[in-house]
Amino acid sequence: MSLAEKSAYTEMPADVTPEMLTKIDQICADYRGKPGALIPVLQACQGVVGYLPEAVQQRIADGLGMAGHEVFGVATFYSFFTMKPRGRNVVRVCLGTACYVRGGKETMDRLTQHLTLNADGTTEDRRFTVEGVRCLGACGVAPVVVINEDTHRKIMADSVINLVERYQ
Repeated sequence: MSLAEKSAYTEMPADVTPEMLTKIDQICADYRGKPGALIPVLQACQGVVGYLPEAVQQRIADGLGMAGHEVFGVATFYSFFTMKPRGRNVVRVCLGTACYVRGGKETMDRLTQHLTLNADGTTEDRRFTVEGVRCLGACGVAPVVVINEDTHRKIMADSVINLVERYQ
């Protein structure tokens, strides 16, 4: 029985293309039987699809010869894996103590109001995902906002809109 047949009982989201599935199958084939393969496989597959919906997790489980609940357990345990589609730009607003008392909460409020979404949400056009995080380890330059891999320091509510609008 092929992977496609084994995974057929779990409906694949419409945004997961046949090309993506081919890449996922190849990643699984490259790692199958290797100890400690699950996390690198999940990272690579999330890189292909952008997130790890349940059907993709089941396909990974089938491809690695594992139980689906094992894959799900790891995918939901680590915060860098997501089961929901993310925006092209991931905006992390620090809400740790130093950032919070220096204006991080107001920065988050202004940003979510501007983008018309809740914290830990994604815009309809999938341009932005906004996440509140507990500490980014840059307390001396609080409040801190990280967009993708770029760290921005001392970002106050009145400047966050101009900052995010620079990201397409």
